[in-house]
Amino acid sequence: MDRYSSSSSALPLLGRRSMLKVMLAGAGVAALPGLAACGGGSDSGASSTSVSFGNNLSDQVPKDAITAAVKGFEKNSGGLTVAVNTKQHEQYQEQINNYLQGKPDDVLAWFAGYRMRFFADKGLTGDLSELWGKVGSSYSDALKQASTGSDGKQYFVPFTQYPWGLFYRKSVWQEKGYAAPKTLDELVALCTKMKTDGLIPIAFAQKQGWPGMGTFDQINFRTNGYQFHVDLLAGKEDWQDKRVKDVFDTWKRLLPFHQENALGREWQEAAQSLQQKKSGMYLLGSFVGQQFPDAEKDDIDFFPFPEINPQHGTDTVEAPIDGYMMAKKPANKDGAIKLLEYLSTAEPQLAYLKADPTAVATNSGAKTDGYNALQKKAAQVIKEAKHITQFLDRDTDPGFASEAATNGLIAFIKNPDDIDSVLKGMADQAKNIFK
Repeated sequence: MDRYSSSSSALPLLGRRSMLKVMLAGAGVAALPGLAACGGGSDSGASSTSVSFGNNLSDQVPKDAITAAVKGFEKNSGGLTVAVNTKQHEQYQEQINNYLQGKPDDVLAWFAGYRMRFFADKGLTGDLSELWGKVGSSYSDALKQASTGSDGKQYFVPFTQYPWGLFYRKSVWQEKGYAAPKTLDELVALCTKMKTDGLIPIAFAQKQGWPGMGTFDQINFRTNGYQFHVDLLAGKEDWQDKRVKDVFDTWKRLLPFHQENALGREWQEAAQSLQQKKSGMYLLGSFVGQQFPDAEKDDIDFFPFPEINPQHGTDTVEAPIDGYMMAKKPANKDGAIKLLEYLSTAEPQLAYLKADPTAVATNSGAKTDGYNALQKKAAQVIKEAKHITQFLDRDTDPGFASEAATNGLIAFIKNPDDIDSVLKGMADQAKNIFK
């Protein structure tokens, strides 16, 4: 994999389904082609009757879903129209740094937490504190915190949220007599039984660079707890610490149960192996359901990653928050605020979820009676969690995620017997990045 130097623009890559492209070696992204296609803003011909909307949901299911939500706004906007500017998901992540510094759309998709604060701190996104004064009562304190910049102002409107866990097909488990494991040893025993039964125990894909981060996250906060996990990703702990090595030793124990040749497989292909009943489980976000036909979605279930260290149990859940920001100088600020206010309400979130029922609404007033069984369980798991994490590439410095973490995890998967070397490389890069 080509690397981005720590002296580059520290472009935040990897999102929920994004991929580390092999496009540049050791440089920033100023020369990336196609940036004009990513922007809307002044180039889109925006006016007082038009709002430009930067959309990163390029897969057909979520693209249709957000289109449905936006259509609802147009019907009740008093004549405002929305120019949806969809960019291929991975390219959107790769080009967003230049996009925000160029002519971005009035409203644009992004992620809560560290990733949002990164651009807010750079002064590249618009202050939404006044809007939060109107809509804040519809959101939990945790969601407000995830939408707040380092200066105490809000720069983000949450839209949907989804948990990570081990997903499986209920019909397969019922047929085989499997039960959700409560501990790591029980997980290993279940994987062993699945191999005997001719199944791939754990579907796995790492071609896009980010899926393995979810596995690291789960094992780390189950082993070492939430605080160590977030401190490690914030550069406050040493990647050569024995506690980190314990994480990789545990993962090494589980790797023989993972789908082979993961570096050549995209997450969609791994999800399809679960859908086709070739794999017994898949550690991923609930968006795995996008690869299932509607008639089979009721057959999907999941359980949180099992306990490793009784001291921490299963008190932490990975549940990334997707939503929207406003450009620093939108071509139509009034229209942008109106669109964001609409997106903060339950109606568009539920309209989105009707087309893509793999996540849950963030608005506390959203009625859940229309949720399917998977959504109801997801909402309950999130509600009961003591701690919520976003995802490795959203909870750490973007330069560290795109370079050290991605390349380190790939190196580990290639040669799991070389853990010490992998961790030294990650530790050395962390020291440079988190100065």
